[in-house]
Amino acid sequence: MASLVLKGEDVTVEDLLAGAERIGKLAEQEAPEAEKNASISQNVVNLIQETQISRMMLPKKYGGPQADLKTFAKVVRKVANYNISAAWLTYLYPLHNMLPAFLPEKGADEIIHQGGLICDIFAALGKAEQDGDGYRISGKWSFVSGVNYSDWVGVGVMIQFPDSEEPVYCLPMLKTSEVEVIHNWDTFGLRGSGSNQIIADQVYVPMERILRLDQAELTRRPPVEEYDTDYPFYHVPFFPSFYLGFGYMALGGAERILKEFKVLTEKRVRLMDGVRESESPRSQRVLAEMTTDFHLAEALLDKYINLLENYEKDGCITPPSEFFAIRTKAIKICTDIAVRALLTLGGGALYKGGTMELFLRDVIAVATHKTSLYEDAVAAYGKDLFGFDSGVRG
Repeated sequence: MASLVLKGEDVTVEDLLAGAERIGKLAEQEAPEAEKNASISQNVVNLIQETQISRMMLPKKYGGPQADLKTFAKVVRKVANYNISAAWLTYLYPLHNMLPAFLPEKGADEIIHQGGLICDIFAALGKAEQDGDGYRISGKWSFVSGVNYSDWVGVGVMIQFPDSEEPVYCLPMLKTSEVEVIHNWDTFGLRGSGSNQIIADQVYVPMERILRLDQAELTRRPPVEEYDTDYPFYHVPFFPSFYLGFGYMALGGAERILKEFKVLTEKRVRLMDGVRESESPRSQRVLAEMTTDFHLAEALLDKYINLLENYEKDGCITPPSEFFAIRTKAIKICTDIAVRALLTLGGGALYKGGTMELFLRDVIAVATHKTSLYEDAVAAYGKDLFGFDSGVRG
């Protein structure tokens, strides 16, 4: 029997969460193949699209559910309970697919109505040469998550426009058919994300497909006179809201690790004293401390979303570094939970292929992302707290 493909405008929060669970369970079932292939499967990608999750953050004018940030976070966390690599793309595909909402209308219509998935890489490593009404883009970018199944890719480039004094931070949207994909993703964590390298050589991009990140960051609005004022992403700081999912992937992974730790500990008897670990104050204390630490991470991310949603009402005063510090502190707590669980379980948890191994590797991999680096975040936040400009984007 064919699976039901939901219509975007009819999708409820319950539908999205049920879809997230389906995605997660399928990805968990296929995890060994994803590890081997360094990519989730077409089956998982199809499900991300069929459930309308890939379109969940689009403005409602394009027929999507237009989910709010809290629903988005719940979807990412739910998938991460089962497989963090799948959660990585369940987060990034809908996030990247909303990028056209910040383009001129002609470019947005072209990309959204084409219906394909979008990936991106923000690192401004490309070069742009003006060619008539557009620009020719060249460069090499690594860590392009989800490129294996994407029709479009946004690439970071500093562009010197004729009317700008300095080069402008932009994200030209290229067709993936026009770039070369180098399958070099061979890592110890997040292997299923398929974050390969791409090379562009003089790819022409018209102006309507060039997203000006400086304007998206400064105004939080699209470059059009009439837009949907109810659209959530037009009222939150661009980069901090864009990075929301990293914390919730770590949270969902830590949630699963706590569950696995409890199951493994209940069955465990230490050879040195013959005591069942679930009855020992040692493991009781560890589980209690890890669980309360988990609640701390959960509360920090709740605070993060509340700051995002109230950003304009609060007068736009929350600095990007505060978002950075809150998010990375939550990720650090989740990483510490993962490591402590492994160390407490001991050598029996070292064997390859187990749930603990996969989730530990993936949580640590989330923490290595440049937007998840705790030391960078607290250094920046401390600068702002003392009145200096940290220069971070969130």
